[in-house]
Amino acid sequence: MEVLGIDIGGTKIYSAIVNEQGNILGEVQKNRTPQNKDEFEGLLKRIIKGYGREISGAGIATAGTVSNKNDRIIGSTGNMFKEYPHTDFKLLTDLPVFLENDANCAAWAEYRLGESRGSSVSVLLTLGTGVGGGIIINDRLLKGKSGGAGEMHFKMRMDKHRKCTCGAYDCFEAYASGTGLRVTAQEMSGNPEITTYDVVAGLKSGDKLMTEIIERWESDITDGIIGLANLFDPDCVVLSGSMAEYVDTNRVEERVNSEIVTYPTKIRRAAAGNYAGLIGASMLAMEAWRG
Repeated sequence: MEVLGIDIGGTKIYSAIVNEQGNILGEVQKNRTPQNKDEFEGLLKRIIKGYGREISGAGIATAGTVSNKNDRIIGSTGNMFKEYPHTDFKLLTDLPVFLENDANCAAWAEYRLGESRGSSVSVLLTLGTGVGGGIIINDRLLKGKSGGAGEMHFKMRMDKHRKCTCGAYDCFEAYASGTGLRVTAQEMSGNPEITTYDVVAGLKSGDKLMTEIIERWESDITDGIIGLANLFDPDCVVLSGSMAEYVDTNRVEERVNSEIVTYPTKIRRAAAGNYAGLIGASMLAMEAWRG
């Protein structure tokens, strides 16, 4: 079986054929994400139709909460155009379509092929502009009663210090994301114009303050992982996304395992790369269709 994997992001859409071993066949096609419903649906139809009958269906990774039937988006997608959650993906093609949250897809790709392979219990965190999460328990994705499990919006403090994108205060995402790093940098430097790029550049040049800012951000990430490890007792916690490369996984692992009350866990940086979403979506689709 070969499936067309599609990863829909706020700025780019990746697509490629994936086989049962999780290998990408041929080139990955990249398109800019349209910012209105008609253009978006037209593009998706053309992408799927362009692969003809060489595919068994499409596995789609997307932001937002996806139903437990894997057929529609039921939760917010703040990085997409307003009408996006109302997209009826089944109308885009007469082939089978399987839909799943992008962080869940990345978690599944790591579980099948990457750093959590062989781990029956694992947690994946995507560290980017926001923070996504995928949790695997006893070799199954944790979806919850409606499909929304794995959202990283648990409290880090209780004094309403920092507002999160979800509207609440002091969520893990508000501290562990790239946006959280920027806010931490502004607070520690007193400079409201500082950006994550400034912090990363300073870190690479050995700037003392920027190094301290990264270490504070990393400490916030570690605090969250400690809570997740105590809750789920995972074999492995995998860090994915554009900001993961700035986390010292050895240092985080040492501190996590010195403070958790469960058994030791491993902290790893993701191996599946930029195409984890489309690979994971394809593999989940194939497994679902095989029954």
